[in-house]
Amino acid sequence: MVFNVVGVRFKQAGKIYYFDPQSIEVKPGDYVIVETARGIEFGQVMIGPKQVGEDKVTLPLKNVLRIATPEDHVQLQENKEKEKKALVICQQKIEQHKLDMKLIDVEYTFDRSKIIFYFTADGRVDFRELVKDLAAVFRTRIELRQIGVRDEAKMIGGLGPCGRPLCCATFLGDFEPVSIKMAKEQNLSLNPAKISGICSRLMCCLKFESSGYRDTKADLPLVGSKVRVDCREGKIIETNQLRETLVVQFENGDKREVLLSEVEEIILEDEGAAEKQPQGE
Repeated sequence: MVFNVVGVRFKQAGKIYYFDPQSIEVKPGDYVIVETARGIEFGQVMIGPKQVGEDKVTLPLKNVLRIATPEDHVQLQENKEKEKKALVICQQKIEQHKLDMKLIDVEYTFDRSKIIFYFTADGRVDFRELVKDLAAVFRTRIELRQIGVRDEAKMIGGLGPCGRPLCCATFLGDFEPVSIKMAKEQNLSLNPAKISGICSRLMCCLKFESSGYRDTKADLPLVGSKVRVDCREGKIIETNQLRETLVVQFENGDKREVLLSEVEEIILEDEGAAEKQPQGE
C-alpha cells in the first residue's frame, strides 16, 4: 500500500515524522498544526508531499489539521514563555524534595494538554511526590522523562571540540551508533579526550564522516606500496586521506609529500616479479 505524506519536524534538529496532508495543500517550509499521539502539535513541513510505502510509515497515519494561523504562532510563543516559568518552578520543587536529578528542559504540547519535564540522573528517581506537586501547580497532565547524556547535549547545545555548534543540536535528526573503529579508520588519536564530544561520548561526526574517509581510503595506495613519481621509485610511508596526499621515501632516503594525481605508477609485486600498473588519469 502507498500513502501520500508530508514530513514534519517539531524541533530544529528533531526527527521528521510523516503525516497525511488530506486535502490540504502544503509545501516545504509551511507551518502546520498536526495531530500526534501526545496531542495537537505545531510543526514545520520539511518533506513532501510524496508517495511512500507502508514500511516507511507508522500506522495509523495521523493527519495534518490545518496550515498554522497567526493566532497559532502567538500561542506557540506564549507556550515558550510558560516553559521558562515552568522550568523555574520545577527546579524549586526538585530542591524542596531533595531529589538527585538534574532538570534539563521543559516542553508544553501545543494545546497545553501536557507538560513534559526532561531530566538526567545517575539512577532511578522516585519522583511521585514531585509529580503531585507539579500537577497541583499547573493543573494539567505532567510527564517526567529521564534522558541520556547525548539527548542532554542535543537539547542544551553548545560548541564542539571543532569550535562549531554541536552537530546533534543543529542538523542531526537521529543518533546513530558510533564505534572506536571509526576513529581508527580516520587515523585519529584514540585518546578519549580527543575523540569525545561534550557529552563524553564518541563524537557523532565520526559516524557521518566515516563513509567519506572509507571511500577516499579505497582510492589511496596502501602504506608500504611502491610507486613511481617523476621517474623515481619510492615507497609510501604515510597517507593523508583528507588531502589525498602520500609521503614517499625514495631509494636515496629523500622524503616527499606528493598528491595522488602526481603518482605515475603503482608498482605491484606479484610472487617476486614486479608488475607496473598505470595510474588512472
